[in-house]
Amino acid sequence: MRILVLGGTIFVGHAVAVEGSRRGHDVVCAARGESGAVPVGTTLVKVDRDAEDGLAPLAGETFDAVVDVAPLSYPWVRRALDAFGDAAHWTFVSTINVYADNATPGQTPATGPLVPALEEHSNREEMAARGEDGVLLYGGIKVASENAVRSAMGDRAFVVRPGLVTGSWDRSDRFGYWPGRFARGGRVLVPDSTAPIQIIDVKDFARWIVDAAENGTAGTYDAVGPHRPLLEMVEDIASVVGFDGEIVKASPEWLTSEGVNPWAGPKSLPLWLPPEYEGLKTHDPAPSVAAGLRFAPFADAVLDALARERELGLDRERKAGLSPAEEEELLAKL
Repeated sequence: MRILVLGGTIFVGHAVAVEGSRRGHDVVCAARGESGAVPVGTTLVKVDRDAEDGLAPLAGETFDAVVDVAPLSYPWVRRALDAFGDAAHWTFVSTINVYADNATPGQTPATGPLVPALEEHSNREEMAARGEDGVLLYGGIKVASENAVRSAMGDRAFVVRPGLVTGSWDRSDRFGYWPGRFARGGRVLVPDSTAPIQIIDVKDFARWIVDAAENGTAGTYDAVGPHRPLLEMVEDIASVVGFDGEIVKASPEWLTSEGVNPWAGPKSLPLWLPPEYEGLKTHDPAPSVAAGLRFAPFADAVLDALARERELGLDRERKAGLSPAEEEELLAKL
């Protein structure tokens, strides 16, 4: 099978290209080629999706399956469909942020209301600058892109909405903070929270996408894993890493009073979210499991993330989490 990955140099696109090539498929990665190298065994075709004719280097090429990870551009998706809409299968990687309801647990694509569609082009810088409105921008562009894919491809469309994706190519520092922190040892501050959390490892996600292309799986699904208490997950990470220090628990209320941020970003404890976001991290994975999604052992995701953390440097300045000085100051107050 000949697979076109519109991307392929970082994270989900890279993982899909790796998996497709591992199975012996002919994988072409279409990207600028500036974010990283494509996997060994795949072919890079340099394109500029910002340009109207940016896909011209692929003119005349045909593919059995297309995987599009376009993050923030409806025009990118529309032009790709115009160019390669004769493919037998089309995967569009969307996001859990298409949902308008972040509070209600157990939502599925059949039950969750969506944010308004936005047929726009944007970028991560503009999204970040808009704060909460940036999340609506991101979700709205993805909704419009999903609609375009389903309209063009019909029962050849496989639309997947990932939640928190983890793994060795993750650059967000959210999940990776924990194996990296436990690897450093000492006293570790953690949220004393039994609120649920769910993740999906990028390798599991990639395997499902390639399976879907091979099997012709169609429909709209949430790419999420089982949910379980945050504290339990964090303690499992510590166990896998072989942590022999002290876990110090602090209530979410105390952390908030001390200016510790939830989820991600500076001075944060990643993966912890306020109760009003419980629905965001408790989507029902059952429909996706019925459509073929399978999960490797949790330890695999932890060890992959740890390997990435060691490669980048355990003591580096991070995008998310507490700095050693911030954590030490907080621990001294407990």
